[in-house]
Amino acid sequence: MSATYDVIVIGEGVAGLTAAGELAQQGLKVATLEAQLFGGLIININELEPAPEGSTGGGAEYASTIMGANADLGVESLSESVTGIESSNGIHHVKTDSATHTAKQVLIASGAHLKRLGIPGEMDFEGRGVSQCADCDGPMYQKETVVVVGGGDSALQEACVLAQYCDQVRLIHRNAHFTGQEHFIKAVEAQPKIVTTFNAEVTHIAGGQMVEKVTIQHQDGKSEEFKCAGFFAYIGLAPNAQFAPSQIPCDEKGFIKTNTELETTISGIWAIGAVRSGCGGGLDDVIADAKKAASHIQSRLSQ
Repeated sequence: MSATYDVIVIGEGVAGLTAAGELAQQGLKVATLEAQLFGGLIININELEPAPEGSTGGGAEYASTIMGANADLGVESLSESVTGIESSNGIHHVKTDSATHTAKQVLIASGAHLKRLGIPGEMDFEGRGVSQCADCDGPMYQKETVVVVGGGDSALQEACVLAQYCDQVRLIHRNAHFTGQEHFIKAVEAQPKIVTTFNAEVTHIAGGQMVEKVTIQHQDGKSEEFKCAGFFAYIGLAPNAQFAPSQIPCDEKGFIKTNTELETTISGIWAIGAVRSGCGGGLDDVIADAKKAASHIQSRLSQ
């Protein structure tokens, strides 16, 4: 069923939920659209670092708190998948899999998803040893060996989480040095259960009913195969921006470009958080984006 709003926020991750709450506090009619579970990538994190103001638990609890507050403010949460946006005469029509909604302003906060390696066996063993959530699935690998791929913050954090349960965590990074923050690097280096292999890539995942082994290739050309029960890849994010109008520029990786006020090249369409080109990777960066865009949208609507 179609409806008209002052602002439609696409995405119910922390960026979208925060912005929606800020806008609703100004008395605006706001709706959020989300095809998946609210909370985005943060719901799989048991310990937020740094913890945002007002947070006392993990990511799922923090997102639930914002979601509840938004409901009290009158924000409408719509479980629909956005398929496109069309604009005419300053009005925006957000098309979903079940309706078309109209708004004066649209805020794209659809976030991003974890990239895949695209190697043989990765999709075959999804849910059978291949996972993207250490906090969720770590307890399944008590006294087992698992593999983590990556060298950024997420890979280092999740390797430390898995080390709480596993006998050994094999951390594979294709470069010679980690790219994560120093305190995460130190945490990995201080954990005796984490064994790091630099300058190597995983090329194959194999097994029977479950993951049983992986093959890695070193930069010198040598291959190595070893047994493991679980596989986790954290090699970066890809934007959830497939529905954005084609005339909105994106960077070389597909993230949406904005001006300094976080507005795209289409007046009245904004982008924040992980879907935006240039957004920092921290939770505080996402929250700052949300508050900044909400302020500019409020100013625009009050003109």
